[in-house]
Amino acid sequence: MVKRALRVGLVILSLFAETGYATEKSGPLPAPVQGGQPSTQEVILDDPLGRSTPQGTVLGFMKAVNREDYERAVEYLDTKQPTKRAQQLARDLQFILDRGLSASLPNLSKKPEGSLDDMLPPNREKIGDVKTKSASYDIMLDRVQKGDNPPIWLFSSQTLRQVPEIYEELGDYRAERYIPEPLIETRLLGYPVWHWIALILGLPLSLLVASIISRALLPLIRMLIRRFTKRDAERLAPRMKSPIRILVLALAFHIYSLFSYSLTDRLFWSTVAVTLATIGIAWLCLRLIDVVVSRMKERRQETVPSGRIAMTRLISKLSKGLIVVVTAVIVFYSAGINFTAVLTGLGIGGIAIAFAAQKTLENLFGGIMIISDQPIRIGDFCRVGDYQGVVEDIGLRSTRLRTLNRTVVFVPNGQLATMSLENFTMRDKILLNHRIQLGSETLPDQLRYVIAEIRRMLYGHPKVETRSAWVRFTGLKDSSFEIEVFAYVLESVFETFLEVQEDLLLRIVDIVEASGSRLAFPSQTMDVSRDTALDRKKGQEAMEVVKTWREQGEMPFPNFAPGKIAEMDNKLDYPTPDSALRKSRQTDRRDD
Repeated sequence: MVKRALRVGLVILSLFAETGYATEKSGPLPAPVQGGQPSTQEVILDDPLGRSTPQGTVLGFMKAVNREDYERAVEYLDTKQPTKRAQQLARDLQFILDRGLSASLPNLSKKPEGSLDDMLPPNREKIGDVKTKSASYDIMLDRVQKGDNPPIWLFSSQTLRQVPEIYEELGDYRAERYIPEPLIETRLLGYPVWHWIALILGLPLSLLVASIISRALLPLIRMLIRRFTKRDAERLAPRMKSPIRILVLALAFHIYSLFSYSLTDRLFWSTVAVTLATIGIAWLCLRLIDVVVSRMKERRQETVPSGRIAMTRLISKLSKGLIVVVTAVIVFYSAGINFTAVLTGLGIGGIAIAFAAQKTLENLFGGIMIISDQPIRIGDFCRVGDYQGVVEDIGLRSTRLRTLNRTVVFVPNGQLATMSLENFTMRDKILLNHRIQLGSETLPDQLRYVIAEIRRMLYGHPKVETRSAWVRFTGLKDSSFEIEVFAYVLESVFETFLEVQEDLLLRIVDIVEASGSRLAFPSQTMDVSRDTALDRKKGQEAMEVVKTWREQGEMPFPNFAPGKIAEMDNKLDYPTPDSALRKSRQTDRRDD
């Protein structure tokens, strides 16, 4: 734990060293001169003390007083007082800034003209305010030009005239009164030794307290997650400990900043606290997204459509990416990094990345289109190109398809969005289309009997759509008569359709057998004479039925009369009376 804290501290120290909080005395490199005229950046660097910008003045003053170089600190004051009184004024101003200034130094202007949208005169800048028991005082900077030198920013003379009054109201209280003298006088890297002792003892203690609090809150977190999601509570609850530990640690650093020795210390630790709090909140949001996704998975079989599950997964991934980007922006902003330059770099880099990742972006937007339009959903059985299978997942880059051979095919979303997809699951009914061939020995009236009875059977079957069903004598084939059966079965599940199709085909076989004819199959036998029906008695009976139709003027050709069809509609028993499934259903009804 201590090693982890040290690593975090080193990373944060390096971050602030890069953003202007380091104590290097060397200034930035001068900007190039274009066209023989000095650029704006060059004018900024003309002042060796960094007073060309409001932020440079404040940071330069704080560095000087922290090193107790009050002779240098006076150079940041707009005062004409004698040297000793000016140095005492710098000490008092240091105390005021350390004890009571409320300001965000990273957000101070880094431009030579200062901030022009603060409703102040162009040559005046407010860095913050100091509140006492009786009043609130603004700490101001003025842009002053001395002789022919470039203009510089100094603590305004108006603010300096208020310093003695503010100092008296704040009171001469310092933490050093309660600390042994050697720990105050001895310095290490510019700071008193007691600062380092407080840091070395406070950091492990803060980590220990954060760990204890996160462990203590774990049962409560587990209970809350269990009320929201049932299966994954034990897995998700421990993952909340680390974000909570970071948030508690941020609170500890914030408290530590309130008791800091100087403004720079307070600024550093408050920025560390804001950074850790931002990271902790972002981390916690990422974990909460996992909780929501887990809950959606549990409800998949209940009320949530599979398309919404896929959309939830996609939105969760995009939300996580957005949270990471927003967190980085907040951290950079709180650290005082020039975000304009960062955005410019991101814009140029984004164009380059967009060209380099065209396929990735194509797949990403293809996935969004698939999930929003929902041509396929998770759990659907479909045909994609040369593959048939069940959709298992729709991701950011590709869609996963489980084929009939139990292999997994990954289809890029960019290609999938432009392909022709056939979704079998979205069918409202399934087509039954078969061609039946009767032997060449079948007599015409036997053929008429078979056609009429198959029609009667389709019209009466409860699982067949009556209005679209038809049976036609479609041709003379080699040694056979061909009858085409066309009907829609009122089922959308393929397994159930197979059951109904089996029942229909068996009934057709019974009709052919009852007609006295036979089904023709491919053979190598050549007919040299006209055969008689296989069953002469049944053939005679079928012909008698057709004869009756003819005598009564009820020949069902080209079809049955509409009234007859209405009488037949849904009159057939299904399942058949001798079906085991039918007996099982009757038993279940008696039990109910």
